[in-house]
Order: sequence, then C-alpha cells, then structure tokens
Amino acid sequence: MLRILGRASSINVRKVLWACEELQIPFEREDWGSGFKSTQSAEFLALNPCAMVPVIQDGDFTLWESNTIIRYLAAQYDGAQLYPAEAKARARVDQWIDWQASELNRSWSYAFMSLVRKSPDYQDKSALDDGIKQWSKSMGILDQQLKKTGAYVSGEAFSLADIPIGLSVNRWFETPLAHPEYEAVNAYYERLTQREGFRLHGRNGTP
Repeated sequence: MLRILGRASSINVRKVLWACEELQIPFEREDWGSGFKSTQSAEFLALNPCAMVPVIQDGDFTLWESNTIIRYLAAQYDGAQLYPAEAKARARVDQWIDWQASELNRSWSYAFMSLVRKSPDYQDKSALDDGIKQWSKSMGILDQQLKKTGAYVSGEAFSLADIPIGLSVNRWFETPLAHPEYEAVNAYYERLTQREGFRLHGRNGTP
C-alpha cells in the first residue's frame, strides 16, 4: 500500500491526498512535519534530504516533491484522464502545474506569511501591499484562463493541474484580504466543490 509521510494540513500533502482520491489509490498516511514527527530526524532525511513533506513510498520506490509525486501517481495508476499521454495535451497540463509552483506560489508568499502565519518578519506595510497586488495579479491571470476554457484550468475537463491550482484558490479565499471580483475564479471554486477529493482535502484543510 502507498505510504504518505506528511501532516494533512500541509497544502503540498493535500495535493497528494486529493490525487489519491481522484485515482482511487489506497494509502496509509503518517503525520510528519510541524507539530508531529520531525523531518530533521535521520530517518526522514534518509528519505528526503530537503527535510520537507510530502514523501511517498510505493513499495521500494521513494519520491519527494509534491508536483512530481502527483505526476508519478497519475502515470503509475492509470490516470490518463487526468494526465494525458499525448504530448500537447500533457504539456498544457504541465504548463499550469509549473506556473503554480513558479509564479502563483511565489506571488502569495509575503501576504500569506503576514496575514495567515502572522510572522513578525513579514509585517512591513509597503511590502504587504505589494505582495497583495502581486497575488491579485496572478489570480487575474488565472481568471482570464478560466474565462477562455469555461471550466478547468487546462481545458474543458478536470486535469491534474486543477489539484495544485484548486488548492491555491482555496488559499486565496481563506486569506483575510480584499479579493477582487474574479467571476471565473469564483465559479471554478464552486465547480471544484462538486468533486469528493476537493471536499475532503481542499476546502476543509488549513491553508
């Protein structure tokens, strides 16, 4: 059985949990990370030298890095409906997965650390205002894409890209700031709620 190491409140662990729900993969999860077993322990570092969750063990195969993990799960467990084999269709999915990691994730970092984590190192008013502006800009890009597709981020059908993007949208709505009226993002959020995986691991997790 698939073994998942990481606390369920982690946004990156929730990607893996949601993917398992979509692919109907049975798993066992162990609490590792903040407030639980230390990722700095020798046992964990032997699995992931970066000391970050999640880590999976699929038989004798160990893997870390959440977006890589969900790609692996889709490829290994007959997930072509989420992660198509055809090169152009797969590239479109990968494009948005990578955008979430490189652009969207980076745009929210200051505002999230300031407003949700309340870190004393992230309380500069000017930097916070700029962070909110950048996050809103990224969400505007997503809104325009969703207007084009009319449904999901990479096209008409739900795909693997909607897992990291959907969790990012959850984080956006759960952060206490003034949210511009992005109608397509709002509709997308409600559309995702129709999926059991999102109800279990999206809207009820800690952002």
